[in-house]
Amino acid sequence: MIRVLLADDQSLVRAGFRALLDAQPDIAVAGEAADGEEAVRGARELSPDVVLMDIRMPRLDGLAATRRITEDAGLDPVKVVMLTTFELDEYVFEAIRSGASGFLVKDTEPEELLRAVRAVVAGDALLSPGVTRRLIAEFASRSKEPKDLRELAELTEREREVMALVGIGLSNAEIARRLVVSPLTAKTHVSRTMVKLGARDRAQLVVLAYESGLVRPGWLG
Repeated sequence: MIRVLLADDQSLVRAGFRALLDAQPDIAVAGEAADGEEAVRGARELSPDVVLMDIRMPRLDGLAATRRITEDAGLDPVKVVMLTTFELDEYVFEAIRSGASGFLVKDTEPEELLRAVRAVVAGDALLSPGVTRRLIAEFASRSKEPKDLRELAELTEREREVMALVGIGLSNAEIARRLVVSPLTAKTHVSRTMVKLGARDRAQLVVLAYESGLVRPGWLG
């Protein structure tokens, strides 16, 4: 059973998400939070698999709450998914740097929200369809000078190639087609790359791809 913590200051939004999630045989809402402080406390007390975190909340915003959760070693298994009204909310970029596993816009179709919750628990990509490449392009335009990422030296040539493809927003299936390998092989390469770099999830791998200079702005065409 996938346990979800809902963090949003609007009770109507929480009620809608709860009704959708609780209707699924493999998902249950573990608790609710009306602000960031409650979200952090709920994550510690309930140990959910996923926190659906609104960005703009009183007392402690979703960005600060995400930092507290992802920096807490005891909460390492907890995945945070940011919820935003705008597809390219300025805080999303910092949220992913802070350890969020991705983000969804609030008007996402119900089926996509369910797929996303299941996907993030499985360690797959979690960015709203149609937004991924724009998000990455915007992130790239804001990126600073490349960092010296020594762990890159541990990657094989194929793993560096796969990391670059993840960095430009390709899914495992798209990577498989590009490299003419099976989807399972592509997924294995992605997983090994994440382990070697200590990346929490795929979203963090995208950040590392840009921050290391492996992928540069303009590659999206």
